[in-house]
Amino acid sequence: MQAEQAGLKVAIKGRLVALVLLGVFLVVSRSADPARAVEFFLAIVFFGLLGVAHYWLIGSRWDRFWIKYLFVTIDIAAFSALVATQPLLDTVDLPQVVTFRNTIFPFYFVILGVAAFSFSPGLVLWTGAMGVVGWLSAFFWTIKDMAVRYDWTDIGPLPTTQHFVDIFFSPNFVGTGSRVQESVALFITALLITAVMWRARRTVRQQLETEAERREISEIFGRYVPKEIADALIADRGLLAPVEKPATVMFVDIAGFTKLTETEGPQRVVRALNLYFDAAGEIISQHRGVVTQFQGDAIMATFNLPLEDPDYASRAVAAAQAVVALVKQRDFDGIHFRLRVGVSSGKILAGSVGGGGRQNYTVYGDTVNLAARLEALNKDYGTEVLVDEATRRHLNGLPCREVDRITVRGFSAPVSIFSPD
Repeated sequence: MQAEQAGLKVAIKGRLVALVLLGVFLVVSRSADPARAVEFFLAIVFFGLLGVAHYWLIGSRWDRFWIKYLFVTIDIAAFSALVATQPLLDTVDLPQVVTFRNTIFPFYFVILGVAAFSFSPGLVLWTGAMGVVGWLSAFFWTIKDMAVRYDWTDIGPLPTTQHFVDIFFSPNFVGTGSRVQESVALFITALLITAVMWRARRTVRQQLETEAERREISEIFGRYVPKEIADALIADRGLLAPVEKPATVMFVDIAGFTKLTETEGPQRVVRALNLYFDAAGEIISQHRGVVTQFQGDAIMATFNLPLEDPDYASRAVAAAQAVVALVKQRDFDGIHFRLRVGVSSGKILAGSVGGGGRQNYTVYGDTVNLAARLEALNKDYGTEVLVDEATRRHLNGLPCREVDRITVRGFSAPVSIFSPD
């Protein structure tokens, strides 16, 4: 409904533009006859005011589904009345039917084209039908009182040139067949536009329904995996191809969590965890990280995977410090947490794995294992955040205190570990 109302407003604006252009042409072309120019100007103003009235009604409490059909009918009826009653030239005494041999009929196509902007198949079809009725009504009204009139039948099947010229160029030649042919062409055009518009509306509707379904799936799926991963999984039909690339992994764990569960009770701890996870996840997202897993009371997040970010290591450390600062500043459901964070950078293998029809997006490799170990080592060194040498090299001068050099399984040489200040 809103889309159709917007389309109607666009149609009215297009109609106004067409009226202005037509009015300028008619007034200028009749400048030698001021009275005639004024008549055209007043007619244009009348049609313009009709459009303003319709525009004002759209979406108002007085708007009804039939209003748009009414205004199109008034447009065509008024225009057809002018065609049937206004002489082609005031200075020449000719039958009114001569007007129909002028370039008047194309303006019905202009009205039809403007109606198409509404993106309403029903309105376009109605405009075409009313155009036919208006054109033929004006025509038959004009010829009904003609004492003498010629038609195609008076020319005959094998006329001479002189006979054809005498009949066809006579002021009393009405050409009924031509008027009918024009009407058929107008209605066929309306039918074609209606068919195209109906098909386009159906296509757009299907796309909107598909997009809405995709958003709904993404929102539901995003409750269990990060939204970025959910969108990628939906796009790849549930399977993310494995990829290996440089990235940073961050492990965040709550110190003394088991004891908290015993003293505070599982229900309260779960409520506090959910509040904490929401706040920490938001901080990680703000630093372009992606939470790939919640493991009990722990968070595993990745940076530069799957989201590209050239400053991934520094953003990971900044996120770690921000999360630690967060839990120092506030409690969660009345429970105070203390955190330990490990951050490691290097090649990471990521992708969706699983079996039995179930898939899970995960990351693994020595870098992941090192981040987990650094998180645990905070307890031994009395620190809150530990980072490896590979991460420290990307910190752009951020002060770091070397804590130790440790031997890590999977690494050929001891690894220096640091605590960022």
